[in-house]
Order: sequence, then C-alpha cells, then structure tokens
Amino acid sequence: MEVLAQGIGEIFTDPDADKAREFFRKKSRKLQSKVMTVKEAVDKLVKDGDYISIGGFGVNRIPAAVLHEIVRQGRKNLGLSGHTATHDFQILSAGHCFNRVDVAYIIGLEARGLSPNARKYMESGKVKMTEWTNYTLSVRYKAACAGVSFHPIRNMMGTDTFKYSGAKMIQCPFTGTNYLLVPALFSDVGLVHVHEADIYGNCRTKGILMSDYDLSRSSKKLIVTCERIITNDEIRRDPTSTFIPYWCVDAVCEVPFGSYPGNMYGEYFSDEEHLKEWLKVEENPEEFKKFLDKNIYGCKDHYDYIERNGGMHKMLKLRKKEWLLLGARD
Repeated sequence: MEVLAQGIGEIFTDPDADKAREFFRKKSRKLQSKVMTVKEAVDKLVKDGDYISIGGFGVNRIPAAVLHEIVRQGRKNLGLSGHTATHDFQILSAGHCFNRVDVAYIIGLEARGLSPNARKYMESGKVKMTEWTNYTLSVRYKAACAGVSFHPIRNMMGTDTFKYSGAKMIQCPFTGTNYLLVPALFSDVGLVHVHEADIYGNCRTKGILMSDYDLSRSSKKLIVTCERIITNDEIRRDPTSTFIPYWCVDAVCEVPFGSYPGNMYGEYFSDEEHLKEWLKVEENPEEFKKFLDKNIYGCKDHYDYIERNGGMHKMLKLRKKEWLLLGARD
C-alpha cells in the first residue's frame, strides 16, 4: 500500500499486533486473588523505561494513589500516553518520571489553569514528544484492543498535528479516498481507578468511561485501584455490569478515595482548593519542593496524604458536595 504522506513524529511503542498477541497468550487466566497494596503493585509491575497509560478523564477518576507511588518510588524514563492528562500529568511531571510523551492534552488542568512545573519540564528539552489528538489516541487503543497493528481515521489531515504525529496517509484501495493510518498502542502498564472490583479483578465503574475499556484490554499489565472490594458473588449477580474482566488485571488495590484530589462520580467531588494550591505553589521551586516532600515523598501511602490534607473530615465534605451536585442535576 503506497504511503502518500507521513508525520515526522517518533512512534514510542511497538505496534506489532502479533508480538502483543504472543504476550497476551501467555498471560494467566487463573481465577486467583490479585489483592495487594499500591506500594507492592508499583514495585512489582512498573519498571523504569515502561510505557504507561492512565485511565479516567481529566481530573475525573484518575488513579492518583498509584501515580503518587510511582513518584515516591522514583520511577524514571517512562513513556506516557498524554490522553486527557491533567492532574495525572502534573503529578508525574513533578517527579520527572517520563522522558517521552504521546501528546494530545497535557499541562492544562482545564478551567483551573496551566501547571507551571509541567510546562517547565516539557520546555526543558528532556522529553521527546509526538503529537496526536485525544480521539486519535483513543483509536490507537482500539486498534490494539482489536489485535491489529493500525486503524484508519479521517481526522488530523491538513493540520500541523498530522505533521508532528506518527501517522501515515494512504489511499483507500476500495474507494480512492485518503485516510490516515495510526499505529496500535500497546502499553506496558495500564493504570485505572474504578468504583468496585472483586479480588480477582472483575471491575465495575460509573460515570465517564472514556477509553478505559480499550486501554484495559490493550495494556500488557494492568493495575486497578478501587473504592471498595466486593464479593465475586455480587459480580456474578449482574455480569453485564463488569466493565473490566479479571483476565486483564494483574493487581487489585483497595484504596477508598483513591482518585483524590480528583473527582469520583457519585463518591466525592474534586478538592478544588488543593488543586489550586498545587498550581500556585509550583510557581516557587523551593516552596514546591517542600510541598512535594510533605504530600508525596514524606507520605507512606495515600491515606497519609489524605490525612495531611484534611483527613476524613475533608473527604466527607467532598462526598456531600458530590451528592448535592448530583441531586441538583437530577
């Protein structure tokens, strides 16, 4: 098939579907407990140089507890899918954890403003970048999930985003129409936070789902944190509600308020005061270092982090706010 044009961006992951299928073929399907702490999961499954993809959307349903632990354990040279990445990107930038990024949406925390530290890190020259769109990264997950090495799309053509992407333009052999081909994205490790999971890794979640369905199935290893662990009997009572099946999952970590300071649909609202504090303190490198020592490096786990930022009193306040807002929308 003739390539008519192509972007100049580097492809950071191997799109070879047959190699990925060989890996997944050897992955255990045993129905066994995968419960462990976040510290154990990161130590066991996330290695320097891995490429990671993060679930959720913006500040909604992000696996904050895992991201803090990655920073705390000092992981470096990670690859990252910058897919609707806001506070999650801010956290990993604070630890200088990655050196290559597939860029769709990064640095900005939406209406909250831009992260000064994340912007500084991206402008430092220490990070390689290839540009995409949020939709395009979603399609790349979908291609990987489907077990093929690429997927055709109709967007990005005629833009600088295409120029700096790793996509290729071809002519359809059936119609003569021009399309872009984007490579499958098989992550080394996926990180997803959900509402409920059983000990084996069968997961349920609510609210914005985004690309987590495909991300979970295209990641070679998957760490799931959940608000609560439920019984397998409960999962079996309503099997159609299982969003992620156990055979995708390598670690199940029960972390109530595990998305904090992010929002968790139906559970708690985002801590806007704390997110504002993050953005403000980043303007002063010395103060930001103290902030990170207090909130990440000096914390033994996510519960310690929560305790240092208002504890259960704050969490219940955010839960009440979420319920009031849901009631108002109803």
